[in-house]
Amino acid sequence: GHDVTVFSQEPRPELYDLGGAEAIRPDVGGLLPVFVLDRYAGYEVKLLQDCTRAELDHWVEANAAAVRERLPADLVFCNHVLLGGPVGAATGSRYAVKAHGSELEYSLRGRPVLGAWGRQALDGAEAVFVGSTHIRDVLEEVCGQVDRVYEVPPGVDVDEWRPRPREEALAALLAEARRDPPNSESVNERLPDEGNAERLTAFLERERPTVVYFGKLLRNKGVHVLLEALRGLDARAVVVGFGDYRAELEALADRERTLFTGPLEHRHLVHLLALADACVVPSIFPEAFGMVAAEAASAGCPPLVARHSGLAEVAEGLEAEYPRGLRHLASFETGDTDELREKLRELLALSPARRAAISEAARRAVVERWSWANVAEQLLDS
Repeated sequence: GHDVTVFSQEPRPELYDLGGAEAIRPDVGGLLPVFVLDRYAGYEVKLLQDCTRAELDHWVEANAAAVRERLPADLVFCNHVLLGGPVGAATGSRYAVKAHGSELEYSLRGRPVLGAWGRQALDGAEAVFVGSTHIRDVLEEVCGQVDRVYEVPPGVDVDEWRPRPREEALAALLAEARRDPPNSESVNERLPDEGNAERLTAFLERERPTVVYFGKLLRNKGVHVLLEALRGLDARAVVVGFGDYRAELEALADRERTLFTGPLEHRHLVHLLALADACVVPSIFPEAFGMVAAEAASAGCPPLVARHSGLAEVAEGLEAEYPRGLRHLASFETGDTDELREKLRELLALSPARRAAISEAARRAVVERWSWANVAEQLLDS
């Protein structure tokens, strides 16, 4: 095995299972460059493209200095073309870079100076990893031709995300909700809503077709497409997440058949998905992969995804395992509420035998393509 040290700005790393890795939080002087604006306590948050080069250089050097103090290392693995790539280069050690859609689409695209800086950092990397063919293409569009690029998808813990009996899952979900920290009047958007245990109990007490969405509540995520598609269906929806579009979504939703929970953690979601008949990923903006869809599928909850970018690649993996007559239920045309509604109607009305078949096929697709064991093998072979 290896000793692993994780460098990040996470203020409470003890909340996460790092598998024994040491966590270090470099002093970056209070500036936090981001790709999408959000609120982070104790930081001056700025879009990466709005920072001066001097600010970015200072941020890179602060992180690189913290890493250099822990060298030598066999490899420095850096997240994001910017600013992870320049940090890796500044350490003087061997480094690899994982490219994500967030920096490429939100900050580098259309900004040649940033694209050139990213390309310079990638030129010195031992390897560049992308999670999908889509991101490989975007990387080339934004940064130009890059050598030593390896396509390795994100991984799913298939032991954690697994099918569970309904009664067991409901009891476990409610138990986890009772463990949630206090959140008086749900004022902290980053915590689960106050009273979720009681609200979930009432909402899920009777069996009824259930659809789940989990992710950010931003317009780009397309949750409004799902809510519009649910009109006319005999189904209820659990909407999980936080974001600046929540109020608009709550106004759009049928409140008797839609429950907003605020953000939930994996400890909740692995049980919630076992209670769902479908998980919809309706994003209207390019996605690097489709981790939400893969996690749902691993839990035996068939995902229905917008067919574009990295989500389309997940749909193709599902279709390869689905029974021939059910393959069309893996995806829908982006933004098409009518198609989504009709496919949800068909998916929710499947007979028990066909539902079991599509659920088993969804999980099989993940185990064979996107499990941690499979992904680790691909990384080691790269």
